[in-house]
This record gives sequence, C-alpha cells and structure tokens, in this order.
Amino acid sequence: MRRRRFIHGIAACVAWPLAARAQQQVPVVGFLGNQSPEVYATRLRIFREGLKEAGYVEGENVAIEYRWTGGQSDLLPKLAGELIQLRVALLVVASGTAGAVAAKSATTTIPIVFGVAVDPVKAGLVASLNRPGGNLTGVTNLNVEIGPKRLEVLHALLPTATDFAVLVDPTGPVAEPFVRELQAAARSLGLRLHVLNASSERDFDSVFVRLGQLKAAALIISPSTSFVGRTEQLAALAIRYRVPTISQYRPFAAAGGLISYGTDETEYYRLVGIDTGRILNGEKPAELPVEQSTKVELIINLKTAKTLGIDVPLTLLGRADEVIE
Repeated sequence: MRRRRFIHGIAACVAWPLAARAQQQVPVVGFLGNQSPEVYATRLRIFREGLKEAGYVEGENVAIEYRWTGGQSDLLPKLAGELIQLRVALLVVASGTAGAVAAKSATTTIPIVFGVAVDPVKAGLVASLNRPGGNLTGVTNLNVEIGPKRLEVLHALLPTATDFAVLVDPTGPVAEPFVRELQAAARSLGLRLHVLNASSERDFDSVFVRLGQLKAAALIISPSTSFVGRTEQLAALAIRYRVPTISQYRPFAAAGGLISYGTDETEYYRLVGIDTGRILNGEKPAELPVEQSTKVELIINLKTAKTLGIDVPLTLLGRADEVIE
C-alpha cells in the first residue's frame, strides 16, 4: 500500500492542471525518469536550460508531465503508457536504455527523445545515427568507450597495484560491453580485473567485503541507472571500507567518492533539452541525427584522497577538470 501511494505521489508531479493547459494551448511534454526529482535535480535544471535555448520555458510556453520510477525499473512500461495516454506532444526518456525501449514499445507515432549510454543502433532504437528513421532520436554518451580510461586513471594513481575490481549490475544493458572493454584494457596493462555483481543495494555491503578478500586495490563502478540513485551510499561505503573508487558522474566525487571520470552532464542533458525544443519547433525525429556527447570531465576529491592516505600524483592532478578540497 505504501508503495502504491508513493508511485501515485510521484506520478502526480504536474506543472498545472491539464484542463488549464488545454485552455492555454501549450504543448505538453512527457518526461520519464529513473529515481526521483531530487536525484535528478541538477540534470533537470540543465535539461530546462537546453529547452530554453530552443525557445521553450516550462510554465510559460510548454508544460511538462513527469513520471518517476523511484528506482523501480519494472515500472517503466506502465509509466510510459500513462504518458502516452495523456497524448503528450513529445516524450523525453531520461531513464537509460530500458526506458527508451519501454517508450518505443508504447508508441510508434509520438516523438521520443532519449538519453542513453549505449549504441542506439545496436540497441535497436534507431536505424542509423545520421537518419534515425522512426519516431526516436536523442543523445548518447561515451560511458562504455571510456571505461578503460577509468582503469588507466586508477593505475596512474596506484602504479604498483596489480589487482582491481569492477562493480556491475548484471541486469543492465551496458554491463557486458563495459566489462569486455575493461578486461581487454586490464590485459594490455598487465593487470587482473575482478568482476563483482550487484543487482540491488542489498548486495553492496557484501561487494565491499569481497573486495577486501580479493585484495583488490581499487574499484570501478560501471554505468548503471540502478547505481545512479545510490551515489551517496556507494561513496560512503567506499570511504568506510577504505577502497579507492572511481565512478562516471560528478555527483559521486561531490558526495565524497574519490574520483569521477565520465560524460559532462552539463553537455549531455543540455543536448537532450535542445533536441526536445527542436522537435517542438517542427523538426522530425526521423531526420534529426542522434548526437554523441563527447565532452568528459575528470574530478578528484582531494579531501577523500587524504582520508584514504593516498598521495595523488601531480600529473594526475594536472589533468583534473576539478579538484575538490
């Protein structure tokens, strides 16, 4: 019962009543997100900035209907269906590949703008990057491709270490390609890579205990929507168990994690917002190329490094886009 009330509560996030919107004759955009608006606060702000660049301001000339899974990905098809039933003008999917697949299954006519960390062609979302061909287009990032770079960063930080580990959500769409690329990088560097699975937060403590048993020097957190909403928890566990850890997004380092290295979310969600505005302005998703967010950022939490007793090499600090002290 409590779960039902929670779902209805987050699903009822609206800018103003639908009847009033109809009278104002503004387009209504559906926004399907993982986790909660609190977790996505920075991303929402950046998305709205991109939307504004394209000429749209929420509450003025566009309305947005939000649906949040609360971290329960099995709700994606249901919530996507709810937004489709509202006859939204466009659907924005900020819930990874699973959300994009759910949205695509729900409609073949309503335009969809996605943000994913996989190749959307291989995932079956679009026919090609240059000409998507259907009712979907969006933005993809480099999370899988730069996975080996995260291992290289840790190796530069701990040059004498030979054993590293990667935390993976085995149910996620990027798990297999991410691990494959990482294992190849480990072999080329002469390192051993241990793969640890966690399909829910209940597995986190046992993963960090296992790290100690394996004597792994550091941990890489793989891209996963299930880990995004647990950023603070994972950062706290990494400090508690004294494990140097790297993740993909800035919030991890900001929450006390040692290092984040990945796509600059400022660029990523801004592009999603701009694409949304372009479609509202009349462009067709079938002809709007999928964009790749290529800007990455390295953020080092020097305070955490000191807590862990790690001296960060000056060469690595020099590469950082931001140092948290």
